[in-house]
Amino acid sequence: MNWESVIRTLATAVIAYLLGSLSPAIIITKLKTGQDIRELGSGNAGFTNVLRSVGVAPAVITIICDYAKGILAVLIGWWIFSEMTITNDVSRLEYVKYGGYLAGVFVIIGHSFPIFYGFKGGKGVVTANALMIVVDIRVFLLIIATFLIVVLVTRLISLGSIAGAIMFPVYTCLITYFCDYLPLLGTPDEIRFRFVLISTACAFVIGLMIIIRHHENIKRLLTGEEKKIKPKSKKKTETV
Repeated sequence: MNWESVIRTLATAVIAYLLGSLSPAIIITKLKTGQDIRELGSGNAGFTNVLRSVGVAPAVITIICDYAKGILAVLIGWWIFSEMTITNDVSRLEYVKYGGYLAGVFVIIGHSFPIFYGFKGGKGVVTANALMIVVDIRVFLLIIATFLIVVLVTRLISLGSIAGAIMFPVYTCLITYFCDYLPLLGTPDEIRFRFVLISTACAFVIGLMIIIRHHENIKRLLTGEEKKIKPKSKKKTETV
């Protein structure tokens, strides 16, 4: 057993999970209103509920912080795996990518089930997007395009998020196979086909987690009860 690999893998998973467990939605809402975002609106500790229940500015801060923790977790995973001693035929590029995906999975788990907040957190959509930015910007751009098209047409953020989660493994498979694997065949920088398989599998797990976390939204979408996006507006004070 390669104990260095085990220790680095565990360190990546634990650090990413703890980072994910820091919930900007809960912290910012508490500072702004003194309330728990999980007791407001939909009860979800995420950007959309903060937008609807608290306001635009807190929502913007929330999404920035969620992106930041996701990006930081993946960068840490990259660094930890880049320092690993390679003992087989896996290229260092593959090692680094795997470290990023591992960190991405656990930062999303931490976001969804935060140890600091009773294991009740958000749905991981924004944090997953942060993972995509660092791991593969090409996949991120395709996901964002999918999300925006669905949201602009339907005004349903949940549907856009679910569509992005469904397409994440599909886009990952297509990009890694046609843009990474095939062009590098027979070159010194050749990436093995297992990289395509493992990357797609990681994307599938992340996408599945996001879809599962949206189970209540899916129920409301099927019954036509899902609310369309509408920022919270301040009530006008009537003058007598």
